[in-house]
Amino acid sequence: MSKIDMGNIGLISRFVNEATLYEGLYIGRIASQSKGLYKVITENGELTAEVSGKLRFDANTVSDYPAVGDFVMVDRNQDREGKPIIHHVLTRKSVFVRKAAGTSNAEQVVAANIDTVFICMSLNNDFNVRRIERYLAIAWNSGAIPIIVLTKADLCLNLPEKLAELDSVAMGVDVVVTSSMSEDGYLSVKGYIGRGKTIAFIGSSGVGKSTLINRLIGEEIIETKGIRNDDKGRHTTTRREMFIFQDGGVVIDTPGMREIGIESADLSKTFADVHELSQKCRFSDCTHTNEPNCAVLEAINSGFLAKDRFESYLKLKKEIKYDGLDSREIENVKLNEMFKEMGGMKNARKFLKEKKKFK
Repeated sequence: MSKIDMGNIGLISRFVNEATLYEGLYIGRIASQSKGLYKVITENGELTAEVSGKLRFDANTVSDYPAVGDFVMVDRNQDREGKPIIHHVLTRKSVFVRKAAGTSNAEQVVAANIDTVFICMSLNNDFNVRRIERYLAIAWNSGAIPIIVLTKADLCLNLPEKLAELDSVAMGVDVVVTSSMSEDGYLSVKGYIGRGKTIAFIGSSGVGKSTLINRLIGEEIIETKGIRNDDKGRHTTTRREMFIFQDGGVVIDTPGMREIGIESADLSKTFADVHELSQKCRFSDCTHTNEPNCAVLEAINSGFLAKDRFESYLKLKKEIKYDGLDSREIENVKLNEMFKEMGGMKNARKFLKEKKKFK
């Protein structure tokens, strides 16, 4: 049986060196996960494994469990009696994280050890620069390089206008345009793929991620469906999964995420224009609301900085600040902010108590 080239699927020296700490175990990479079982790629092929009891016991959050793209240490690298056991997750070099659905505030690892994040958005009603800002904030924070991929160019009648909109929010980020109708419509993306590279596709359902990946892989490996009549995407990908390219490298496909909760983000790169302007404000702790000589407000008033972009910045900044807090904690933070010039929470409680007394 021919060996799998682990270097082609992203195994680099940092993982090899860390693996030497675990004598008697073998290195593999998580390709998919379903119902507590993991498909692990080793040099001898694919195995279906499960995590050890100790790893499960030591895990404090969902993100401590193996995720697609993780390099892990397993107790065997070939099929034998019983399922292989995953004992360790090697230190991630990059990780794309979103807030898990529901009210638990837990973080969810979308993909690990990625080099490039392709943020896919179709050139129809899915196009939304505010959502692009949100994706970019998380992508920059992940440690990977974001690339914006605009799909379904054949459906767009005003491409120059859409590209002009992106210019104002995608500073320092490559933008590529693709079309599923053209045989060579995916070639602009292919240039970012190569041996040892891991890329991940993220975006809303129905934007053409799966179609694009099929073209890049060279076969219909992922089921695809068209856009519904209401211009909203259909869910085709239901779980994260890693595929190997014939020409080298791997791709991680992810389920559609129209809205994505922020667990952590890098706003300094996503809003580099706002960050640069804030350095010119008179006060180092300027809130950009009503302070004198505020460079940000001056830029908005002069039309240099779009007001809706600044509002998007404030919204994401507030979301990050309140992330992980329950409703009571959020309320306390808000009250502290309201009364910070009057002594904080102590005076806030006094004020509310007096207010209730006179009702």
